[in-house]
Formats: sequence, structure tokens, C-alpha cells
Amino acid sequence: MLAPVPTRSADVTPPDAPSKKSGKKPPKRATTARAAFAVGAIAASFSVAGCPCLESIVNPSPALQWWLFSNFGASRMCPEMLKTGIPLRLQNGQPAIGRFFPNQCSYAVDEGRRTVAVSFAGTGYGYMTPAKRIGFTVSGTVELRPSIQLAGDKAYVFGQFNRIISGPTFQVGYIENPVVDIAANMPGIGSVANLFGNQVVAGELTRGFTVVNSDKGNDFALGILPPPQVPQHPFDTTASERYTFANETIDLHQNERDYLGPFEVPEAGKSLFLTLSNQGPAVDVMVVNRFTGDQWRDQYQRGMLAPPPGPVVAGGPLNANASDGRRYALPPGSYYVVLDHTAAAGLVNPPQSLIPLADAMCRISYIAQLGE
Repeated sequence: MLAPVPTRSADVTPPDAPSKKSGKKPPKRATTARAAFAVGAIAASFSVAGCPCLESIVNPSPALQWWLFSNFGASRMCPEMLKTGIPLRLQNGQPAIGRFFPNQCSYAVDEGRRTVAVSFAGTGYGYMTPAKRIGFTVSGTVELRPSIQLAGDKAYVFGQFNRIISGPTFQVGYIENPVVDIAANMPGIGSVANLFGNQVVAGELTRGFTVVNSDKGNDFALGILPPPQVPQHPFDTTASERYTFANETIDLHQNERDYLGPFEVPEAGKSLFLTLSNQGPAVDVMVVNRFTGDQWRDQYQRGMLAPPPGPVVAGGPLNANASDGRRYALPPGSYYVVLDHTAAAGLVNPPQSLIPLADAMCRISYIAQLGE
């Protein structure tokens, strides 16, 4: 893992910025200066220069792009990556078949090459024929480059994927199908690990990130958001709107679970809202705190279909081929929503098929939101 390298403080004068000593205000179309002030925390340092923060902009210089990237974006990548699980898909647009949970992240700024290297490691689970349910660990390092796009009164600062520096180092820790488990290192079967390893890096962890600045402040999101899209932020949620944590479709096979989240309830008075639509047999929906969920997920990734190691704070069955909406008023904290399609926990048992190797799969679409 690369050791963390702190970014420079916000009072460093950016390239192309007007001198504080000159006392001169930039012209209305001082566009490179406007881009420098696209990050609110940085803008405050130069307010004495009289920057027209929301005036029209031309393309900022490469030096200024790098200054914005290294001073703001690089330091935000790891905290965002460590917040929640990342859905895994074999192809874009397909239902999720598993999740990767980063538990280590660090970054290093390369001033000479004007790049930031992000190192990550974590664990996860997924489902794939013929292996069926698998648990794994993965680590790697990717390199990002800065770019900026200006649209109307918004400045978009991107950390775009540049290359894979190392990895992914992918290890399968558990495989449900014992035949595949025995032959895991044989030619042909090893492609299971290769496919999942490449999926983690190429599919999700090479998305980069986006910072969007407007007169309302700064928003951050993993991935590249083309204008006019904007990221959402849970602490900006007002009484009349809800913040969306996730909006996706998953495939849940028999004897499988999916650990959605964790989702943060930041303050008293906020509730977790779930809207679910199930195409398939009934499943259990269980809400557990993050401490319980982390232990439970670790057991699951190692092949144990155990009941929860702590209390279930909310939940109830999701009926077969049905849709419903739920509101959970929870104390401030971080919570997993566990979809359980096993007989080891909850109130619902998966149907037993008379057909050998048959799979009573569910396809579940859900939206998880924070609101009042």
C-alpha cells in the first residue's frame, strides 16, 4: 500500500491566480481565476482578490487543473470509497451479482507527472456459474489524472482514470461449489478469479471522481458525471426532498444474501426509506447496525450461512412477486439492509425445488433513501 501523502493546504496560491499583493481585481472574464475558485474551501482563501466566482469561464490552464485536483479532489477519494459497498456487475446495465467493500485506501500525489495514485484493498462476495457463491479479497493501485469541464454556472473537476499501476491481486477465499473449489487452480477454472478481479477494478474502481461547484457549494461523487448531472449529498437533504443512497437492481440466488449499504442516518429525525420490487420468491429484509453487519458479512464471505451475530433493529418479509414501500425511523448511525434468501436467518425459507440444481432466483429492484 502507498503511504498517504497529504495535499497542500488551501492557502497555497494556485497557478494563474492574481497576486494578493497587487491589490488589483481580475477582469470580469478572468476565467482561469474563476476556475481556481471552483472549490469553495479554496475560494475563501482568495476572496480578497475579488474573484467573480460565478462569471463565465474559458478553459483553465493545465497547471491550474492540476492545482485544483491535487488540493481538493485527491484527499476526498479515500473517504468516499470507504463509505459503502460497491455493486459488481458482469456488464454495465446488468443486475448486480455481488459487492466489494474497501477497507483500506491511501493516495500519493506525483507532482512531476501530475497524477494521483490511489491504492485500495478490501473483501467481497458474488455469484457466478459454476462456482456459485464466492468470497474474495482484492487489492490494487490505480492512477488518476485531472481535467475540468465548465458548464453554465458550474465547474466540473474530474479525477479521470489513467492506468492500473499494480494488481488487481485477487484471491478467492471461499467457493460454494466443492468441485470448483477442488479444481480452483486448474486452467479454465482459474478464469473465475480473473473475471471477478478484473470486474472489481475495470468495472467500478477505475471510475475516478467528480467535484461539481456552483453557487450552492461543492458536491462530490465517485465516477465521472457529465454535465448537467450533479452528485447528491445526504447532509443537503431538506424536509421536502430525500437523498438517494442507491437505486439499482440485483439478482439474488437461492442460499444467497446481499448486504446493501452501509447507509448513514446522520441525525435524529431522519428516516431510512426503502422501496422494493420483487420478481421471484419471498425473501427477508433485515436492518442491522454496521457493527453487526460487518461481522455478519465477514462470516458470509467465508462461507458461513449463520444468523445475525447481533440484533435485527427493523425489517420484515418482502413477499413473492410484490412491491412495497417502508419507512424505518432509526437512531443516528450506520446501517446495513440485508436481503436474505437463505433458511439460516429471518422468517422466510427459500422454496425447495424438486429439480436437481434448480435455482429459485429473485430479481429485486430497490431504492434506499434518507428523509424525514
